[in-house]
Amino acid sequence: MTEFPKTVFHVDMDAFFVSVEELFDPALKGKPVVVGGQRQERGVVSAASYEARKFGVHSAMPLRTAARLCPEATFVDGHPDRYREYSEKVYRVLESFSPQVEMVSIDEAYVDMTGTARLHGPPMLAAHKLHASMKAQTQLNCSIGIGASRLIAKVCSGKAKPHGVFYAIPGGEAKLLAPLDVRDIPGVGKVTEQKLRGLGIHTVGDMATIEDRLLERHLGKWGLALAGKARGEDAGAWFAGTIGQAEPAKSISHEHTFNEDTANVEQIEATLMRLSEMVGRRLREHGFQARTVQLKLRYKDFTTITRARTLEMPTQLDNEIFREIDHLFHANWRKGAEIRLLGVQASSFAAPSAQGDFLNDGDRGRWQQALSAVDRVRDRFGESSITLATGMKGGFRERTHENPVGLPGKDKPVPD
Repeated sequence: MTEFPKTVFHVDMDAFFVSVEELFDPALKGKPVVVGGQRQERGVVSAASYEARKFGVHSAMPLRTAARLCPEATFVDGHPDRYREYSEKVYRVLESFSPQVEMVSIDEAYVDMTGTARLHGPPMLAAHKLHASMKAQTQLNCSIGIGASRLIAKVCSGKAKPHGVFYAIPGGEAKLLAPLDVRDIPGVGKVTEQKLRGLGIHTVGDMATIEDRLLERHLGKWGLALAGKARGEDAGAWFAGTIGQAEPAKSISHEHTFNEDTANVEQIEATLMRLSEMVGRRLREHGFQARTVQLKLRYKDFTTITRARTLEMPTQLDNEIFREIDHLFHANWRKGAEIRLLGVQASSFAAPSAQGDFLNDGDRGRWQQALSAVDRVRDRFGESSITLATGMKGGFRERTHENPVGLPGKDKPVPD
């Protein structure tokens, strides 16, 4: 049996959110554009056009900072439903090239192209075919990195931007990685960076010269994983498992940052209701119920607390989620203290068989039927088209983000 050389594509959509916005408003093309909110709002940049990036604007930057750096930029609230729709289109294109696709965010994916040469040709030819197919079917551009591992492919896609292809020829991985800063390795944060620099390790090349056991002594199992990464391997939890067989998400969450800190109980409860609706909606989409709900509360001074409650009976109903979350809020809020952020999370998913509980409880069954009808209305007219009474004054724009449980090709949440 012929052993095919391992070939992985990392496909990264170019300025995805901005590019989707340009499809609906061509006047944005060629201009500095910031997606994620308005210039005076709190929150962070979700995406910036290449024209805005020239001014130093980048994702995760505060919107107000972006406005100072690029005052002439056009700020766009963003349309999460559109982005999810186009992410699905991207996934379908990728799936036509290989059955092994792993969406790791709403705008990037790993594709295992091993053994597909008879269908699509050698790696470079296949990448150019993918470019053309992506443009034809989604009207969007992408950058493609090619390597023998996910790590190498991701490094290569960064060098391919925008709308290019970069191929690490097998055997040249060490030379490619050596000059990179240690922070360029996925998963290396500030704490690990400081520890590595304390050992005199500044580049990936430096790391490759250190014995594995020394890295393990200072960083434990993560040190061994880093040693493997320095050689271009998919080592450690960051790249664990097989492409296309990622572990299903174990929680669903939504959160909201207020534009102005608030201690207004009516506004707070309305926001908690809206967040509970968003979480309940996702639970029903995937046919699961949650045993645990959690409140996240961040005060004006950025002090953050989380409080969770295990339910007597698993649920996917908005009203039941809100009831528990509202209780957690009032039991833990410093009365009168202004709040900056609220979040609601559901976890510990129950098996689908628990759906039968609704049939034995008339009131819950009626709620289930009513909320299913609400879901159908939202499918047709948008997420903000209908809400429960308590949440009416908590209407807010969904932040431009992704929820891992909703990524194309992901399996349903895993039950405990």
